[in-house]
Amino acid sequence: MFYKLFSIAKNTFVEIIRQPIYAIIAVAAVFLFFISPSLTMYSLGDDNKLLRELGLSTLFIAGLFISIFSASAAITEEIETKTIITTLSKPVPRFIFILGKFFGVIAAVILAHYIFTIALLMSIRHGVLSTASDTHDITVLICAGVSIGLAVIITTFLNYSYDFKFTSTAIIFTAIFATISIAFLAFIDSDWKFNPAGNKIDTFDIYASILLLIALFVLTAAAIMFSCRFNVLVTLSCCIGLFLLGLVSDYVFGRLADTHLWAQIGKILIPSLQVFWISDAIYEESVKITTGYIISCGIYGLIYTTAFILLSIASFQRKQVG
Repeated sequence: MFYKLFSIAKNTFVEIIRQPIYAIIAVAAVFLFFISPSLTMYSLGDDNKLLRELGLSTLFIAGLFISIFSASAAITEEIETKTIITTLSKPVPRFIFILGKFFGVIAAVILAHYIFTIALLMSIRHGVLSTASDTHDITVLICAGVSIGLAVIITTFLNYSYDFKFTSTAIIFTAIFATISIAFLAFIDSDWKFNPAGNKIDTFDIYASILLLIALFVLTAAAIMFSCRFNVLVTLSCCIGLFLLGLVSDYVFGRLADTHLWAQIGKILIPSLQVFWISDAIYEESVKITTGYIISCGIYGLIYTTAFILLSIASFQRKQVG
């Protein structure tokens, strides 16, 4: 049973990172992280705080679209092209199929989110050039350029010589070289000196990334649930609707839950994504993100993720795929 689950998850993961849309979203997100210091340099307030908020927004939105399109590619396209019949004709229970697809999609989302987080940390480390006397952090620019350049060069060689899939290979090597680069930047400052205390890597950004990843788990489970019944366009619409409702859930449902039954139902059915979005802590230094808060958010996200996956399994049990 475990082998079947692992095989489905592995094949799903490989197929997703080979999809052109996966690479397109990844490239677009990394490009936005690259230009974000320039986009935030003309604000009237603290430029670096706006840079952090813009980076976290990019991280969240990019992960949302990765999860939606990955879930659609994993289930909806297989149903529409009838390739799902090949899998289900073997002794594979339907709940194992759904769980395998979910874990495969989650693995792809985690990989993309990891790369985006490193890009976010690099952009924050570089900072905004608010005055004419500010200079570029050449260390960051070289590390980012070398990571992407080496990934492209090695991928091109492997694709030409050994017929490796370009998109998936490039993503994997980008993650590897990005990891080496951020580890290097954690110890080396902008003057190329060993200075771990001056690396400008804040644990706040790592905590914020973890919280957003938990939110993506919930949205990925919801995308799987919608993909079991709807096509790509409807799945996209439903997930975006859930995303927007989740951001305003406390305002729309929470403030009326004590007096209106519909608000109580809405508060239960719609996960509050606002708990994962900690923009208030960016501008208010008194607001601290603790380990206990992350654990409580993790439990909250696990409950909704489990609920959506159970609904996916129940919905898929009687679905005609032939």
